[in-house]
Amino acid sequence: MKYGFLLGVLGSLFLSAFGQTTVKKNTTPSPSVSGPNIKVRVSPLKNTVVYLGSYYGKSRVLVDSVKLNAQSEAVFQRKEKYPGGIYFLVSPEKYILQEFLMDQQQRFSLLGDTSKKEEFQILGSEDNSLFLQYTKESGSLAIQLQQIDASFQQATTEEEKNRLRYEYKKFDDQLKQLRFSFIQKNPKSNLSAFLNAMKRPDVPPIPIIDGRPDSLYPYRYVKEHFWDDVLFNDERLLRTPFFEPKIDEYFSQYVSPDADSIIPEIKYMLLSAKGTKELYPYLLMKFTNKYIQPEYMGQDKVFVYLFEQFYLKGDTTILNAASKKTVIERGYSLIANQIGSLAPQLLLAKKEGGRFVLNDLSASFTFISFWDPNCGHCKETVPRVDSIYKASWKNFGVALVGVNTDEAAMAEWNRFIEEKTLTNWIHVYQPKQEKEADFKQGVPNYRQLYDIRSTPTFYLLDKDKRIIAKQLTLEQFDQLIKNKSK
Repeated sequence: MKYGFLLGVLGSLFLSAFGQTTVKKNTTPSPSVSGPNIKVRVSPLKNTVVYLGSYYGKSRVLVDSVKLNAQSEAVFQRKEKYPGGIYFLVSPEKYILQEFLMDQQQRFSLLGDTSKKEEFQILGSEDNSLFLQYTKESGSLAIQLQQIDASFQQATTEEEKNRLRYEYKKFDDQLKQLRFSFIQKNPKSNLSAFLNAMKRPDVPPIPIIDGRPDSLYPYRYVKEHFWDDVLFNDERLLRTPFFEPKIDEYFSQYVSPDADSIIPEIKYMLLSAKGTKELYPYLLMKFTNKYIQPEYMGQDKVFVYLFEQFYLKGDTTILNAASKKTVIERGYSLIANQIGSLAPQLLLAKKEGGRFVLNDLSASFTFISFWDPNCGHCKETVPRVDSIYKASWKNFGVALVGVNTDEAAMAEWNRFIEEKTLTNWIHVYQPKQEKEADFKQGVPNYRQLYDIRSTPTFYLLDKDKRIIAKQLTLEQFDQLIKNKSK
């Protein structure tokens, strides 16, 4: 399967509507004895199409279809087995009629009535008999928890909130006990594997160490045991509604947002999933999408790690052509400008003549602005940089370097500099012939080395020309310079 870049509680709580999805229509059942044979009877539907769907990460997808006959019956049948996970029978209107488990034993029957969804039967599958029993017992507890949570949101007194907290814990403990009981009685069932993967470690009390409370112990304990019962090479997890949200919760609540904390976690998951047909590519694309355009400065280091350790070692084969081009271009663009690394050398022409060599510039800080004289946002922002410099930065030894990214707009560039009296800057550009020479020789120019995809783009360097910051607001740059100066 080729993956495009930017991908697009068990049981009754998931009876919800579908969006339109392309699905293969099962019009000629395979006579295979070993393949799936899932018989369905859905009254009172007749001579209409029903669908087979599954979870897929955070999405729900339709994977097969079949037409019911005049007796409301049909068979999902093909040569290849369906991948394991949580599936559902879907109505012609794209509503989930019944969820069920799909694993190696794929020869069973789904029988029910659209007006009595709670009475659907699954015959010929021990796992699904357990599944129906569990969802029936857990469903009422889940509804109680939802109602208590809704009441808590409306509560106005602390007394009422405390009462609701007590009630919530009581039902939540019952649900946990139900899960525990099912796992203990059926340790080798598919349902137990899913229930184990769903659960979160119970938060332990704060211990007293040498007379002092260790307030971080509960956090450390939960983090260390968060994945105790999850195997990242279990392909079935991809087709559940809880696996990917659990990953997102883990990174949101238990992993520091700095790249050096994120990378070991991703490395563990990817190497554990390596070799799986679908789960490994899905996780690799998930992390690629998240960190190629990161939420926080410096997290693009995570994408660079993925690029160097996975894509450059052959994993671009999972990408389609457009995605492969994007990943490779972004990877090589970001390698050269990571936080803490030496800034790429700049050898450019000065506005007034002569050559500019970045490494020859002596300053406590160097603020580089890559801007276009025909860019409306640049015309607004560059004078603001100049004002902040005059008010504050010049006292901290900051050198301003302005790079014209449009060498065809020299007249506009010169005119704007004069109109705004940007006299405190070193104004530089790359002559057209030098740009063309770089292209012919295959030499990366500053646009790639500094990842200039939009203007203005700002970088802050220290006295040794190491990158301190990028992709910040001017206010954030200002505060950072003041903090560093102290």
